[in-house]
Amino acid sequence: MSVADCYAMVLEKAGGPLVLCRRALPRPGAGQVLIEVSACGVCRTDLHLLDSELPDIAYPIVPGHQIVGRVREAGAGVDPGLLGQRIGVPWLGWTCGACEYCGEGRENLCDNARFTGYQLDGGYATHCLADARFVFALPEGYDDLAAAPLLCAGLIGYRSLHLCGDARRIGFYGFGAAAHVIAQVAVWQGREVYAYSKPGDADAQDFARSLGASWAGGSDETAPVPLDAAIIFAAAGELVPAALRAVKKGGAVICGGIHMSDIPAFPYSILWGERRLQSVTNLTRADACEFLALAPQVPVRTQVRSFPLFEANEALAALRAGELSGAAVLTVGSG
Repeated sequence: MSVADCYAMVLEKAGGPLVLCRRALPRPGAGQVLIEVSACGVCRTDLHLLDSELPDIAYPIVPGHQIVGRVREAGAGVDPGLLGQRIGVPWLGWTCGACEYCGEGRENLCDNARFTGYQLDGGYATHCLADARFVFALPEGYDDLAAAPLLCAGLIGYRSLHLCGDARRIGFYGFGAAAHVIAQVAVWQGREVYAYSKPGDADAQDFARSLGASWAGGSDETAPVPLDAAIIFAAAGELVPAALRAVKKGGAVICGGIHMSDIPAFPYSILWGERRLQSVTNLTRADACEFLALAPQVPVRTQVRSFPLFEANEALAALRAGELSGAAVLTVGSG
Protein backbone atom coordinates (compact mmCIF):
# COMPACT_ATOMS: atom_id res chain seq x y z
CA MET A 1 0.00 0.00 0.00
CA SER A 2 1.39 3.39 -0.96
CA VAL A 3 1.09 6.46 1.22
CA ALA A 4 -1.67 7.61 -1.15
CA ASP A 5 -3.83 4.54 -0.44
CA CYS A 6 -5.90 3.17 2.40
CA TYR A 7 -8.07 0.12 3.01
CA ALA A 8 -11.70 -0.01 4.06
CA MET A 9 -14.42 -2.58 4.64
CA VAL A 10 -17.15 -1.27 2.36
CA LEU A 11 -20.87 -1.98 2.23
CA GLU A 12 -21.52 -1.93 -1.51
CA LYS A 13 -25.18 -2.98 -1.53
CA ALA A 14 -28.06 -3.83 0.76
CA GLY A 15 -27.54 -7.02 2.68
CA GLY A 16 -23.75 -6.94 2.51
CA PRO A 17 -21.35 -8.52 3.08
CA LEU A 18 -18.68 -5.91 3.64
CA VAL A 19 -15.92 -6.02 1.04
CA LEU A 20 -12.27 -5.13 1.68
CA CYS A 21 -11.37 -2.38 -0.79
CA ARG A 22 -8.24 -0.44 -1.56
CA ARG A 23 -9.03 3.25 -1.96
CA ALA A 24 -7.32 6.56 -2.48
CA LEU A 25 -6.38 8.19 0.81
CA PRO A 26 -9.04 10.85 1.56
CA ARG A 27 -7.85 14.42 1.94
CA PRO A 28 -9.37 16.73 4.55
CA GLY A 29 -11.34 19.72 3.39
CA ALA A 30 -11.96 22.90 5.33
CA GLY A 31 -12.88 22.11 8.94
CA GLN A 32 -11.95 18.43 8.60
CA VAL A 33 -9.22 16.19 9.93
CA LEU A 34 -7.73 13.02 8.49
CA ILE A 35 -7.59 10.26 11.10
CA GLU A 36 -5.36 7.22 11.08
CA VAL A 37 -7.67 4.69 12.69
CA SER A 38 -6.36 2.34 15.36
CA ALA A 39 -9.63 0.79 16.58
CA CYS A 40 -13.33 0.97 15.82
CA GLY A 41 -16.18 -0.44 17.85
CA VAL A 42 -18.86 -2.63 16.29
CA CYS A 43 -22.43 -1.55 17.04
CA ARG A 44 -25.88 -3.02 16.52
CA THR A 45 -26.63 0.05 14.41
CA ASP A 46 -24.09 -1.35 11.94
CA LEU A 47 -26.35 -4.40 11.60
CA HIS A 48 -29.31 -2.12 10.92
CA LEU A 49 -27.21 -0.54 8.17
CA LEU A 50 -26.40 -3.94 6.64
CA ASP A 51 -30.03 -4.98 6.83
CA SER A 52 -31.26 -1.73 5.17
CA GLU A 53 -33.32 -0.89 8.24
CA LEU A 54 -32.06 2.71 8.14
CA PRO A 55 -33.51 5.04 5.50
CA ASP A 56 -31.79 6.54 2.46
CA ILE A 57 -28.50 4.65 2.57
CA ALA A 58 -26.17 5.89 -0.14
CA TYR A 59 -23.97 3.02 -1.30
CA PRO A 60 -21.06 2.46 -1.11
CA ILE A 61 -20.58 3.34 2.56
CA VAL A 62 -17.96 2.46 5.17
CA PRO A 63 -19.60 1.61 8.54
CA GLY A 64 -18.22 2.32 11.99
CA HIS A 65 -18.93 5.15 14.43
CA GLN A 66 -16.87 4.32 17.54
CA ILE A 67 -13.55 5.43 16.09
CA VAL A 68 -10.26 5.78 17.94
CA GLY A 69 -7.23 7.12 16.12
CA ARG A 70 -4.77 9.94 15.68
CA VAL A 71 -5.06 13.10 13.64
CA ARG A 72 -2.59 12.93 10.75
CA GLU A 73 -3.66 15.92 8.67
CA ALA A 74 -5.79 19.00 9.27
CA GLY A 75 -7.79 20.99 6.75
CA ALA A 76 -8.11 24.73 6.52
CA GLY A 77 -9.43 26.41 9.64
CA VAL A 78 -8.59 23.52 11.97
CA ASP A 79 -6.48 24.06 15.08
CA PRO A 80 -3.05 22.67 14.15
CA GLY A 81 -2.69 21.58 17.77
CA LEU A 82 -4.89 18.61 16.90
CA LEU A 83 -2.15 17.08 14.78
CA GLY A 84 -0.88 13.89 16.36
CA GLN A 85 -3.57 13.89 19.05
CA ARG A 86 -5.48 10.73 19.98
CA ILE A 87 -9.16 11.41 19.46
CA GLY A 88 -12.51 9.65 19.29
CA VAL A 89 -15.26 10.06 16.72
CA PRO A 90 -18.90 9.26 17.62
CA TRP A 91 -22.16 8.64 15.70
CA LEU A 92 -23.12 12.32 15.37
CA GLY A 93 -20.65 13.53 12.77
CA TRP A 94 -21.98 16.90 11.58
CA THR A 95 -24.73 19.39 12.35
CA CYS A 96 -25.78 22.51 10.50
CA GLY A 97 -25.74 24.92 13.45
CA ALA A 98 -28.58 26.87 11.82
CA CYS A 99 -31.82 24.93 12.25
CA GLU A 100 -34.36 25.33 15.05
CA TYR A 101 -32.91 22.48 17.09
CA CYS A 102 -29.30 23.58 16.81
CA GLY A 103 -30.39 27.05 17.88
CA GLU A 104 -32.06 25.60 20.98
CA GLY A 105 -29.00 23.58 22.01
CA ARG A 106 -30.60 20.31 20.88
CA GLU A 107 -28.17 19.47 18.10
CA ASN A 108 -28.98 15.76 18.49
CA LEU A 109 -32.25 16.59 16.69
CA CYS A 110 -30.66 18.71 13.94
CA ASP A 111 -32.80 18.68 10.80
CA ASN A 112 -29.72 18.31 8.62
CA ALA A 113 -27.47 16.15 10.79
CA ARG A 114 -25.11 13.64 9.22
CA PHE A 115 -23.93 10.48 10.91
CA THR A 116 -20.61 8.69 10.99
CA GLY A 117 -20.62 5.30 9.32
CA TYR A 118 -24.06 5.92 7.81
CA GLN A 119 -23.98 9.10 5.75
CA LEU A 120 -20.28 9.77 6.30
CA ASP A 121 -17.67 7.08 5.75
CA GLY A 122 -16.74 5.63 9.12
CA GLY A 123 -14.00 3.78 10.92
CA TYR A 124 -14.03 0.30 9.38
CA ALA A 125 -10.95 1.57 7.57
CA THR A 126 -7.30 2.42 8.01
CA HIS A 127 -8.11 6.13 7.57
CA CYS A 128 -11.19 8.33 7.64
CA LEU A 129 -12.23 11.96 7.64
CA ALA A 130 -14.11 13.72 10.42
CA ASP A 131 -15.46 17.18 11.14
CA ALA A 132 -13.01 18.68 13.64
CA ARG A 133 -15.95 20.01 15.70
CA PHE A 134 -17.07 16.44 16.39
CA VAL A 135 -13.89 14.77 17.58
CA PHE A 136 -13.09 14.36 21.25
CA ALA A 137 -10.01 13.89 23.37
CA LEU A 138 -10.09 10.51 25.08
CA PRO A 139 -9.39 9.97 28.78
CA GLU A 140 -6.07 8.59 29.86
CA GLY A 141 -6.09 5.10 31.30
CA TYR A 142 -7.95 3.55 28.37
CA ASP A 143 -6.05 1.88 25.58
CA ASP A 144 -7.50 2.18 22.09
CA LEU A 145 -9.53 -1.03 22.29
CA ALA A 146 -11.00 -0.15 25.68
CA ALA A 147 -11.83 3.41 24.61
CA ALA A 148 -13.79 2.52 21.48
CA PRO A 149 -17.03 1.35 23.19
CA LEU A 150 -17.20 4.59 25.16
CA LEU A 151 -18.00 6.44 21.93
CA CYS A 152 -21.44 4.95 21.29
CA ALA A 153 -22.30 2.25 23.80
CA GLY A 154 -21.14 4.69 26.45
CA LEU A 155 -22.52 7.91 25.03
CA ILE A 156 -25.97 6.64 24.04
CA GLY A 157 -26.17 4.71 27.29
CA TYR A 158 -25.24 7.82 29.24
CA ARG A 159 -27.93 9.89 27.52
CA SER A 160 -30.44 7.10 28.21
CA LEU A 161 -29.48 7.03 31.88
CA HIS A 162 -29.77 10.81 32.10
CA LEU A 163 -33.35 10.58 30.80
CA CYS A 164 -34.18 8.27 33.71
CA GLY A 165 -33.88 11.28 35.99
CA ASP A 166 -33.35 10.38 39.65
CA ALA A 167 -34.74 6.85 39.27
CA ARG A 168 -33.20 4.55 41.88
CA ARG A 169 -34.22 1.13 40.56
CA ILE A 170 -33.54 0.80 36.83
CA GLY A 171 -34.15 -2.15 34.54
CA PHE A 172 -31.75 -2.76 31.64
CA TYR A 173 -33.32 -4.76 28.81
CA GLY A 174 -30.60 -6.26 26.62
CA PHE A 175 -27.33 -6.62 28.50
CA GLY A 176 -24.78 -5.98 25.78
CA ALA A 177 -22.29 -3.28 24.87
CA ALA A 178 -24.23 -0.25 26.13
CA ALA A 179 -25.69 -1.87 29.24
CA HIS A 180 -22.36 -3.25 30.43
CA VAL A 181 -20.90 0.27 30.36
CA ILE A 182 -23.79 2.20 31.84
CA ALA A 183 -24.63 -0.35 34.51
CA GLN A 184 -21.27 0.50 36.05
CA VAL A 185 -22.16 4.20 36.06
CA ALA A 186 -25.56 3.53 37.59
CA VAL A 187 -24.12 1.37 40.39
CA TRP A 188 -21.43 3.98 41.06
CA GLN A 189 -24.21 6.58 41.40
CA GLY A 190 -25.87 4.46 44.06
CA ARG A 191 -28.70 3.13 41.92
CA GLU A 192 -29.93 -0.47 41.74
CA VAL A 193 -29.59 -2.26 38.40
CA TYR A 194 -31.99 -5.00 37.31
CA ALA A 195 -30.67 -6.76 34.18
CA TYR A 196 -32.87 -8.53 31.65
CA SER A 197 -31.23 -10.80 29.07
CA LYS A 198 -32.60 -13.17 26.46
CA PRO A 199 -34.42 -15.97 28.27
CA GLY A 200 -31.97 -18.63 29.36
CA ASP A 201 -28.82 -16.58 28.72
CA ALA A 202 -27.06 -17.46 31.96
CA ASP A 203 -23.74 -16.01 30.78
CA ALA A 204 -25.24 -12.55 30.25
CA GLN A 205 -26.96 -12.74 33.61
CA ASP A 206 -23.75 -13.76 35.38
CA PHE A 207 -21.93 -10.92 33.58
CA ALA A 208 -24.52 -8.42 34.80
CA ARG A 209 -24.18 -9.61 38.39
CA SER A 210 -20.39 -9.33 38.15
CA LEU A 211 -20.85 -5.64 37.31
CA GLY A 212 -23.01 -5.01 40.35
CA ALA A 213 -26.55 -5.79 39.18
CA SER A 214 -28.89 -6.39 42.11
CA TRP A 215 -30.83 -8.95 40.07
CA ALA A 216 -30.50 -10.57 36.65
CA GLY A 217 -32.96 -12.74 34.76
CA GLY A 218 -34.60 -13.35 31.42
CA SER A 219 -36.85 -10.83 29.68
CA ASP A 220 -39.71 -13.26 30.36
CA GLU A 221 -39.16 -12.96 34.11
CA THR A 222 -40.34 -10.41 36.67
CA ALA A 223 -37.90 -8.46 38.81
CA PRO A 224 -38.49 -8.81 42.56
CA VAL A 225 -39.38 -5.12 42.94
CA PRO A 226 -41.23 -2.50 40.89
CA LEU A 227 -38.85 -0.37 38.82
CA ASP A 228 -38.57 3.39 38.79
CA ALA A 229 -37.37 3.33 35.16
CA ALA A 230 -36.25 0.97 32.43
CA ILE A 231 -33.90 1.35 29.49
CA ILE A 232 -34.43 -0.85 26.45
CA PHE A 233 -31.18 -1.40 24.55
CA ALA A 234 -32.41 -4.44 22.59
CA ALA A 235 -34.03 -3.69 19.23
CA ALA A 236 -37.13 -5.72 20.14
CA GLY A 237 -40.40 -3.79 20.17
CA GLU A 238 -42.14 -6.51 22.18
CA LEU A 239 -40.05 -5.45 25.19
CA VAL A 240 -41.85 -2.10 25.42
CA PRO A 241 -45.08 -3.49 26.92
CA ALA A 242 -43.02 -5.74 29.20
CA ALA A 243 -41.02 -2.75 30.47
CA LEU A 244 -44.15 -0.65 30.97
CA ARG A 245 -45.57 -3.41 33.14
CA ALA A 246 -42.33 -3.53 35.13
CA VAL A 247 -42.17 0.17 36.01
CA LYS A 248 -44.32 1.67 38.70
CA LYS A 249 -46.59 4.69 38.36
CA GLY A 250 -44.66 7.80 37.38
CA GLY A 251 -41.86 5.67 35.93
CA ALA A 252 -40.12 6.01 32.57
CA VAL A 253 -39.32 3.55 29.79
CA ILE A 254 -36.44 4.80 27.65
CA CYS A 255 -35.83 3.26 24.22
CA GLY A 256 -32.10 3.56 23.59
CA GLY A 257 -31.78 2.32 20.00
CA ILE A 258 -31.93 4.05 16.63
CA HIS A 259 -34.12 1.25 15.26
CA MET A 260 -36.60 -1.11 16.87
CA SER A 261 -38.99 -3.73 15.55
CA ASP A 262 -42.65 -2.75 15.64
CA ILE A 263 -44.13 -2.29 19.10
CA PRO A 264 -47.19 -4.53 19.54
CA ALA A 265 -50.51 -3.08 20.65
CA PHE A 266 -50.82 -2.82 24.40
CA PRO A 267 -53.57 -1.77 26.81
CA TYR A 268 -53.65 1.85 27.89
CA SER A 269 -53.72 0.67 31.50
CA ILE A 270 -49.98 -0.13 31.47
CA LEU A 271 -49.15 3.40 30.27
CA TRP A 272 -51.64 5.10 32.57
CA GLY A 273 -50.41 6.32 35.95
CA GLU A 274 -48.18 8.94 34.33
CA ARG A 275 -45.74 6.40 33.02
CA ARG A 276 -43.57 7.86 30.28
CA LEU A 277 -42.32 6.23 27.05
CA GLN A 278 -39.46 8.09 25.37
CA SER A 279 -36.87 7.47 22.68
CA VAL A 280 -33.24 8.53 22.70
CA THR A 281 -32.09 10.30 19.56
CA ASN A 282 -28.36 10.54 18.88
CA LEU A 283 -26.18 12.54 21.26
CA THR A 284 -24.81 16.01 21.75
CA ARG A 285 -21.25 17.20 22.11
CA ALA A 286 -22.10 18.13 25.68
CA ASP A 287 -23.06 14.48 26.33
CA ALA A 288 -19.67 13.39 24.99
CA CYS A 289 -17.70 15.83 27.10
CA GLU A 290 -19.63 14.95 30.27
CA PHE A 291 -19.41 11.19 29.85
CA LEU A 292 -15.77 11.06 28.77
CA ALA A 293 -14.88 13.09 31.87
CA LEU A 294 -17.02 10.84 34.08
CA ALA A 295 -15.87 7.44 32.79
CA PRO A 296 -12.43 7.44 34.48
CA GLN A 297 -13.96 8.60 37.77
CA VAL A 298 -16.17 5.50 38.07
CA PRO A 299 -13.95 4.00 36.61
CA VAL A 300 -15.84 2.38 33.73
CA ARG A 301 -14.14 -0.80 32.50
CA THR A 302 -15.08 -2.04 29.07
CA GLN A 303 -15.00 -5.71 28.16
CA VAL A 304 -14.07 -6.18 24.52
CA ARG A 305 -13.46 -8.95 22.03
CA SER A 306 -11.14 -7.84 19.26
CA PHE A 307 -11.24 -8.73 15.57
CA PRO A 308 -8.85 -7.58 12.85
CA LEU A 309 -10.32 -5.14 10.33
CA PHE A 310 -10.64 -7.74 7.59
CA GLU A 311 -12.80 -9.88 9.91
CA ALA A 312 -15.48 -7.20 10.25
CA ASN A 313 -18.09 -9.55 8.80
CA GLU A 314 -17.24 -12.16 11.43
CA ALA A 315 -17.52 -9.54 14.17
CA LEU A 316 -20.94 -8.50 12.93
CA ALA A 317 -22.05 -12.13 12.73
CA ALA A 318 -20.96 -12.70 16.33
CA LEU A 319 -22.93 -9.63 17.41
CA ARG A 320 -26.02 -10.78 15.50
CA ALA A 321 -25.82 -14.24 17.06
CA GLY A 322 -25.56 -12.84 20.59
CA GLU A 323 -22.14 -14.43 21.12
CA LEU A 324 -20.52 -11.39 22.73
CA SER A 325 -20.19 -10.34 26.34
CA GLY A 326 -19.48 -6.64 26.24
CA ALA A 327 -18.44 -5.15 22.91
CA ALA A 328 -16.69 -6.14 19.69
CA VAL A 329 -13.89 -3.88 18.49
CA LEU A 330 -11.99 -3.96 15.20
CA THR A 331 -8.23 -3.53 15.49
CA VAL A 332 -6.93 -1.48 12.61
CA GLY A 333 -3.49 -0.04 13.25
CA SER A 334 -1.06 1.01 15.92
CA GLY A 335 -2.51 4.50 16.20
